[in-house]
Amino acid sequence: MSAADEAKDRDLVRELSARAHARGDDRGWFEELYVRSGGDPRVIPWADLAPNPHLEAWLGGEPRPRPGARALVVACGLGDDAERLAAAGYAVTAFDLAPSAIAWCRRRFPASPVRYAVADLLTPPAAWTGAFDLVFEANTLQVLFAPHRDQALLRLADFLAPGGRLLVVARAREDDEPLGELPWPLRRRDLDPLAARLETLAFEVRVDAADPMIRRLCALYRRPGG
Repeated sequence: MSAADEAKDRDLVRELSARAHARGDDRGWFEELYVRSGGDPRVIPWADLAPNPHLEAWLGGEPRPRPGARALVVACGLGDDAERLAAAGYAVTAFDLAPSAIAWCRRRFPASPVRYAVADLLTPPAAWTGAFDLVFEANTLQVLFAPHRDQALLRLADFLAPGGRLLVVARAREDDEPLGELPWPLRRRDLDPLAARLETLAFEVRVDAADPMIRRLCALYRRPGG
């Protein structure tokens, strides 16, 4: 995809988000974007059709999970991260707010062991509370308006079983840097609600391999106990 096409897709996302916010529906634009894509993944800015490289790097330093270990992929998009975790040995549940995204996952991976579900991060199924050994969230927090982001952070912590870990990947910025346009990069302090409830195991900011102008924060947390 050309730089012009990428810029056009980013503009579409910002337009859809702004319209949704204006009508009081900050998150309805996700489904609208998938529908408007017409099945073309190039229209979905976060659809790389490959696992997140930061997830790959993390898994490379991890032993195989114990039998039956459960993982949850938040806002799973087209399913590549969920499939990677399943291949690594986790029993994976993956969800997205957009029904069209989940239908797309099921078409891409018809024989997948992953349990794909339509669900809302802000009001998830009660059975998911304290149910997962690993939760993976990449790039969702950075497209949520601040009130919803703070609520989402609490839900992420709630998913963890005692001893469970949460891996978060997002665009990063320093305290003195402007917020900019959606996707809004996060400061470390934006994740303070997680640090207040969970043990911080690691936190680092890396230059994005594909675009040196972008920095990514990678944070690993653990729920005490277990």
